[in-house]
Amino acid sequence: MSVRLRFSVACAGVFLVLGAVVLAAVYFVVQHSLSYRSGLMTPASISVNVPTEYGYGTFERFTAPYEIARARAMQIQTVYRHDTLANVRLIGLASVAAGTGLAFLVGWRAASWAMRPVRAMTENARRVAQSHDFTERIGYEGPRDEVAELAGTFDTMLVRLARSFDGQRRFVANASHELRTPLTINRTLVDVAVRRPDATEDVKRLGESLLLVNTRHERLIDGLLALAEGERALLDRRPFDLMDVAEHVLDQVAVEAAKAEVSIHRLLDTAPTSGEAVLVERLVQNLVENAVRHNHPQGEVWVTTRERAAQVELVVANTGLPVPPYELESIFEPFRRLHGDRLRSDRGSGLGLSIVRVIAEAHGGTVTARPREEGGLTITVELPLDHASG
Repeated sequence: MSVRLRFSVACAGVFLVLGAVVLAAVYFVVQHSLSYRSGLMTPASISVNVPTEYGYGTFERFTAPYEIARARAMQIQTVYRHDTLANVRLIGLASVAAGTGLAFLVGWRAASWAMRPVRAMTENARRVAQSHDFTERIGYEGPRDEVAELAGTFDTMLVRLARSFDGQRRFVANASHELRTPLTINRTLVDVAVRRPDATEDVKRLGESLLLVNTRHERLIDGLLALAEGERALLDRRPFDLMDVAEHVLDQVAVEAAKAEVSIHRLLDTAPTSGEAVLVERLVQNLVENAVRHNHPQGEVWVTTRERAAQVELVVANTGLPVPPYELESIFEPFRRLHGDRLRSDRGSGLGLSIVRVIAEAHGGTVTARPREEGGLTITVELPLDHASG
């Protein structure tokens, strides 16, 4: 049962118990009041002020007129007592039942009023959760009761979460920056050694292998930086057109697509949204690069941007190997690859779709993937529509 229903049932239950107790008390009081009293029903004499067959006057106890009058009085008292107690039971039970129903309705309405601070706190908590900004607080203003204690506990949890996430992002960012410097030095040294005139073929092959490994490590570090950047709260939202971002990314990927013999089809319509265009550019770039790299020669890629209802959509579809439906969710996890690509370093670091999901969620959007019957994937990114620019 919901809290509101439990509160209503509790009110009805309390009224039912109290009503039953009061009804029982009234019943026993009335029953006691109407019980037989020897002093009242058996007086020493009876005075008759109306004419009877025995005439007027006072009749003493044990005389015939006395006993007739006494029997009649006891008969009336018995009938009156029975009817009165029956009315008390009937009317009392009906009143308790009606009062219980009324108490349930009043409890239902009262619960709505009593739960108003909880609803306000829930709305604030939902706003904080949807904004992905752990610097916000519930900010409950009210008496120091259980609701205020719950709000304070939630704010304390938000403070600890903010510290934890900030520390994690700073660690990843600092570690990535520290690792980037030696990798750059390594790439320079290997490149110089390979280009020396006296370099042997073995040295050149070793240098090319080292450069390939170094490139993979650089991509991995760039992916970690993108994850750290995408998980932070978006404090500065600016309007931009998703179509412009997609065109820019497609122009950059055109050379790689041509080398891989993959055709890219553009179906771009205006799609106004808001956020950080640099992060969304990384999102589009990862999707398009994955569609090109996880494809086959003479393959195809379709990139679509459009406005739909209160959202804008980016759809990237590609040909390629069939993807089992049960592996769709795992492709958004870090360092997860399909079709045995775990050891392939020329297809990225395994963070591409993880970065896509993080950036989309930071912008209040969603990412879904579904396999194509002919092979490959169709990935749809939905972002909120910017009505001001739209």
